Amino acid sequence: MSKLGDIKKVIAPELKSFEVHFKEAMSSKVPLLEKITYYLVKRRGKQVRPMFVYLSAKVCGETNESSHVAASMVEILHTATLVHDDVVDEAYERRGMFSINALWKNKIAVLVGDYLFAKGLDISLANNDFEILRIMNVAVQEVIEGELLQSEKARRLDITEEVYYDIIKRKTASLIAAACGVGAASTTKNKEHIDRMKLFGEKIGIAFQIKDDLFDFGADDVGKPRGIDIKEKKMTLPLIYALNNADKKTKKKIINTVKKHNEDSAKVAEVISYVNQSGGIEYATEAMYQYRQEAFEILHQFPESPARQALQDLVIFVTERKN
Repeated sequence: MSKLGDIKKVIAPELKSFEVHFKEAMSSKVPLLEKITYYLVKRRGKQVRPMFVYLSAKVCGETNESSHVAASMVEILHTATLVHDDVVDEAYERRGMFSINALWKNKIAVLVGDYLFAKGLDISLANNDFEILRIMNVAVQEVIEGELLQSEKARRLDITEEVYYDIIKRKTASLIAAACGVGAASTTKNKEHIDRMKLFGEKIGIAFQIKDDLFDFGADDVGKPRGIDIKEKKMTLPLIYALNNADKKTKKKIINTVKKHNEDSAKVAEVISYVNQSGGIEYATEAMYQYRQEAFEILHQFPESPARQALQDLVIFVTERKN
């Protein structure tokens, strides 16, 4: 598997400029907000989404100021969704660091998330990048719709595979699709190329989320406890498959555990064990690789280049990652 550092070499100048653009975009004259945004900048992860922006941009043309705007916008809006997610999920830790709501309480966290949404949209207006704004605005709406759809279904636990894919297309894949779309839109006006890159991103976003689902049933330490999705009543692909192939008695028992005993670690462990034994892991893994292959087929419609190869390597990285 390609190392992230090797992939980053293809867009090293862009990522260096991104750091400057992102920090400037996150700055505020309000002391409390400046303190919180500084904390957010410090705790950022692997910069996967800005990498998707820049590599998609380079596949379609030459990076420019609009590419930097697009990358900053994607990262800011992604950060906003994480801040709000932590409030909704009552999560007090993310990747080993305290969440904003843990340090500054829910009211401040919600306001910070709102500020980031506004800031993200504003930077595209400042550069008159209306196509980038349009793509990201649609993605933000889809993320919120996905979150609400998931919350609605969590109460009834009646999620089919079709509904599951609808949720993750909106909640996770839409932002990665947008990252690839705005990257392309920053370097080309060819709508076909932009739409193709968005579809590529959607396929990767779905594969990315399935990979995340699989961590919930694995043995590795990935920065979140095993079974956390079950505790939050999130119906993931491995669990849906296991339920679809369970007898009535077992299905009823699993659903009862998720509904009423999702805080009981021993009972949650039983569900995890059953999903592993049922073939749910293998089924979800195969689905993830199928979406990845579909993404590669779209990507290979673009001319061969170092950026295209790096984008393919990045896809392999996010689907083979250990955390």
